[in-house]
Amino acid sequence: MNARILVVDDEEIVTRSCLRILGDGEYQVEAVQDGLEALRRIEENHYDVLILDIMMPIMDGLEVLRRVKEAHPDIDVIMVTGLSQIDTAVRSMKLGAFDYLPKPFDPDELKLVVHRALERRQLLRENVDLRSEVSSKYRFENIIGSSPQMQSVYRLVAKCAPTSSTVMLTGESGTGKELIARAIHYNSLRKDKPFVPVDCNSLSENLLESEMFGHVKGSFTGAVANKRGLLELADSGTLFLDEIGNLSPSTQAKLLRVIQEREFKAVGDTRTQTTNFRLITATNKDLKAMVADGTFREDLYYRINIFPIHVPSLRERKDDIPALAFHFLRVFSAELGKQVEEFSEGAMSMLANHDWPGNVRELENTVHRAVILATDKVIRQAHLMNIVDMLPALGLEIPRTSDELKRIKKVTREKSVEAVERLFVLEALKRNAWNVTKSAEETGMQRANFQALMKKYQIRIRGTEQGTDESGAS
Repeated sequence: MNARILVVDDEEIVTRSCLRILGDGEYQVEAVQDGLEALRRIEENHYDVLILDIMMPIMDGLEVLRRVKEAHPDIDVIMVTGLSQIDTAVRSMKLGAFDYLPKPFDPDELKLVVHRALERRQLLRENVDLRSEVSSKYRFENIIGSSPQMQSVYRLVAKCAPTSSTVMLTGESGTGKELIARAIHYNSLRKDKPFVPVDCNSLSENLLESEMFGHVKGSFTGAVANKRGLLELADSGTLFLDEIGNLSPSTQAKLLRVIQEREFKAVGDTRTQTTNFRLITATNKDLKAMVADGTFREDLYYRINIFPIHVPSLRERKDDIPALAFHFLRVFSAELGKQVEEFSEGAMSMLANHDWPGNVRELENTVHRAVILATDKVIRQAHLMNIVDMLPALGLEIPRTSDELKRIKKVTREKSVEAVERLFVLEALKRNAWNVTKSAEETGMQRANFQALMKKYQIRIRGTEQGTDESGAS
């Protein structure tokens, strides 16, 4: 359903302009020319965004804003103001306005600020809609793992969750640090407020600061409107800084001030804003070593290392592999609409004995791939070839000479091709209800050639629904 927008301005030229700019079908846009009519419309209808002029007769925009926020705090309000009313616009922000636009504004500015308001609204709505589901999902008992190492993690999470203490999660990539961070948040007193994750590794220094602190229009090239940052969005909730070890020295210094003073300035702004969030950080780096070599601030390290929790690697808790594997099997079988229910003994042995350098994330991806490849209810060793150390699996030793290397490369290529060919045939047959003729046609092969591959890998179709043998052996 399209977002609904109400424009409130006593100047008809402004309302017409807004209707023309926004009324292209993407939104449902209405306009009125006084505050009392706006309040009446809001009581009778649902609106997502209110574009509100400050200076109006009968009732000014600040009074309309105050009443709207008291009765409908979920409506995002964008104030429209003349250049002489900037101070009043700032006051409107303190009363709960999302942003303001100085007159005259161009179409792109209006579209951008409306888009950002709706984007933020969607994020908050998702937080609300998923709250009951998320609270259940992130109960401690729903985090997979009963090993002694994970039991120790659960005990620490249970102790720190009800507090507002800063938590630092350490561990290798893929161990589930964000899952633990969410469990802490959704079992805390802040669970009804936003959980705001920030990947410190995915953005450049300038973009990261803009995302975290927000920016004002004109502060840098491309800053065509004011933007509220994640620090403001996380107010009263939890801010999760993933891979904090990748922050630049400049950003480290600014973050330290926010933690100490609970206040910050948007990029290019002179105004100071306050915020109250719980901080959870995560890293796969040795921050203590980074402090020693001068790449991470010592004062920041001690500020974030108040309650450390180490999340163990999967190879440190191999007892949890079967439970995790079956959990992912159920998830992806349902997602892909397949009835894959178990692992063969050999397949589970492969999973249990693999070192999992990518940890839980690698196991998840491996099971996902295996479910895609599965042709019946069982995951078999052939479906897990991506995690196998190929040389031992093929009965080959590490070569010592160039001739041995050439020979082993040839054998490896042949064996790899054979594995792919076999799965190719099996998957084609499965898609076509084990009908050889249809399978050959779908894959673009001659029936005789398709049968030759079946014979090569001893794939026979016995006891089909028609009671025939379509192996081609007749």
